[in-house]
Amino acid sequence: MTKINTLKNSRQFRNVYDNGKSFSTKFLVIFYRPNGYPYNRVGISTTKKLGNSVTRNRIKRLIKENYRKNLDTIKTGYDIIFLARVRASRADFKDIEKSMSYLLKKTNINECDR
Repeated sequence: MTKINTLKNSRQFRNVYDNGKSFSTKFLVIFYRPNGYPYNRVGISTTKKLGNSVTRNRIKRLIKENYRKNLDTIKTGYDIIFLARVRASRADFKDIEKSMSYLLKKTNINECDR
């Protein structure tokens, strides 16, 4: 099992929010920027508007699992943040998967030849 490097503190998140680019769907928003490392760092963010902690953690698990499934097709050297929108609280695994694959293709982080 591969380890997923994560963004750890608010300064790292703020750096991506302020200096990165973003795209969105009805379930997710992606913020990304090059980080200069030979690996990606990922952050997942939710708000209390999504619901209680059970709902928020469920969405985080769905996003993390979809990222893990796509890990071998994603270019390295980026800081990536996935922000869950309010509609994501009613989304299932397939909805998140479609949104994430669309966003990764839109950002050109996805390596389509693999």
